[in-house]
Amino acid sequence: MVPTYRDEVVVLRTHKLGEADRIVTMLSRRHGKVRAVAKGVRRTSSRFGARLEPFMVADVLLYQGRSLDIVQQAESLGSYGADIAVHYDRYTSAHAMVEAADRLNEAEATVEQYLLLVGGLRALAAGDHASRSILDSYLLRAMSLSGWAPGLTECARCGAPGPHDSFVAQLGGMVCRDCAPAGSARVDPSTARLLQSLLSGDWADVDAASAGSSGAASGLVAAYAQWHLERGIRSLEHVSFSAPGTHG
Repeated sequence: MVPTYRDEVVVLRTHKLGEADRIVTMLSRRHGKVRAVAKGVRRTSSRFGARLEPFMVADVLLYQGRSLDIVQQAESLGSYGADIAVHYDRYTSAHAMVEAADRLNEAEATVEQYLLLVGGLRALAAGDHASRSILDSYLLRAMSLSGWAPGLTECARCGAPGPHDSFVAQLGGMVCRDCAPAGSARVDPSTARLLQSLLSGDWADVDAASAGSSGAASGLVAAYAQWHLERGIRSLEHVSFSAPGTHG
């Protein structure tokens, strides 16, 4: 029996291999993170090279290899790359999302992680909301699915009921004044509410947020993600902040 399998995937990144091949790292719906060789895809005559670029969603047929699988077929399910690549804010946000997905799913991915990433890339391609807000919401939700949900209502350290006005990434989120280390930065109430809206997907509230609150929330989300992902998300350095309503 030939060890082949079919799955839906999001392409996270690619690496050149030899003169015409690529190693493609993908987050799949049912098989977690998959690394496979796509033979001949760098040739102009390749039948499916364009379907295996970063941010693309595809239905693939894979042959199970000893160390790396082999892509045998690829049919496009979502061509988000083109609409993302022509906007700098979408492109950099998408890179940060797939890098986070790559890191968060080192061990075992879930269907929920796959669907969350597909939904985030789809929203970026459509330009429905500010790109940085889509990224912030994705990071909070993806980390929650991985067991790192930030505490945003009760104190993340002692459980005291909120609202609280300090956010400390190392302690897990919002903390009370008794638990907050000396010198902890205070968080404006509107920013604290925005963090909850980003996590829950309340886009009416997210889109209505001020530029100041959105920028402050982005900084807290980035700090939280960088703390929990030990090597950090390098792509975040290139992500610009665009205020809600500027979806270019």
